[in-house]
Amino acid sequence: MAGNTFGTLFKLSTFGESHGEALGGIIDGCPAGIELDIDAIRKEMQRRKPGQSSIVTQRKEEDEVQFLSGIFQGKTTGTPIGFIVPNTNQKSDDYSHIKDTYRPSHADYVYEKKYGIRDYRGGGRSSARETASRVVAGAIAKQVIPNIKISAYVSAVGVIELDKNYQELDLSQIENNAVRCPDLDLALEMEAHIKEIKKQGDTVGGVVSCVIQNVPIGLGEPVFDKLHAELGKAMLSINAVKGFEYGSGFEGAKMKGSDHNDSFNTDGSTKTNLSGGIQGGISNGMDIYFKVAFKPVATLLQKQEVLDNKGNIIEQQGKGRHDPCVVPRAVPIVEAMAAIVLADFYLFSKTYL
Repeated sequence: MAGNTFGTLFKLSTFGESHGEALGGIIDGCPAGIELDIDAIRKEMQRRKPGQSSIVTQRKEEDEVQFLSGIFQGKTTGTPIGFIVPNTNQKSDDYSHIKDTYRPSHADYVYEKKYGIRDYRGGGRSSARETASRVVAGAIAKQVIPNIKISAYVSAVGVIELDKNYQELDLSQIENNAVRCPDLDLALEMEAHIKEIKKQGDTVGGVVSCVIQNVPIGLGEPVFDKLHAELGKAMLSINAVKGFEYGSGFEGAKMKGSDHNDSFNTDGSTKTNLSGGIQGGISNGMDIYFKVAFKPVATLLQKQEVLDNKGNIIEQQGKGRHDPCVVPRAVPIVEAMAAIVLADFYLFSKTYL
């Protein structure tokens, strides 16, 4: 299986399966001499871990990171940083019923057809549990990029949607509710909706919005390595993501150029920011903002039709511990992937800036 590495200079390779001994990763290209805040890494992992509230999967994993290399006396050495996140609460028997069947909208069928074998326990490598390794790398990447602030939050659950942009919100409220929505009244409505969906044995999708502030001018490489292109790739690589838009996004397609152009101020900043902080694939110093759309979780705790390995359509009910809505736990994952992209381009920029 190829495609387990992301990045060019700041590079992450991940390994492990949902029900294997551990997940893990190797971070290559992290500069030497960075004094790592291990508590900050642990905090990011706590934000992503399962079992943190009643509206997420009840799998109990502490997700404690064990660093194996690349760190000495609390500082990075410049050599590859190896780490593992042990799996301690697997219940593989929950998946024995899908050993010979393929669930709709999962990777089951295509994995088996492509590789001739699949780990059906929790989805194996296709499980969103793989993202634990990304959060470790993202927490380190945040410490590579000085002064840049990345804030992601839930802006929609199903049809319940924030009608405010990030400038109208108090982003300090993101972690003050289980949904991670900075509008506390709407967060309660979202939480109630998720709980009702969960009672039905069903799932619901949502949207995570992200804003990146204090970005220096010059991150991103023109043509094929545009900053927004790499952010899009990073977000679309996250499990369950179905869409990415930055700046004015699809709404910009409805506008005239005279309304969409961001006029300059004398200092080079712009009066508006419909470009989303990126022009010509390069950061312009304005805030970068984007949205990431997540589909409903494909595992339903209700009966649905599945395909078995003999070509029969049969009825089957999902089992196990699953998120009724992924977006609350996806918030730190979105931040992590954004941080990895920015750290990569930041290391490139040191050649030019």
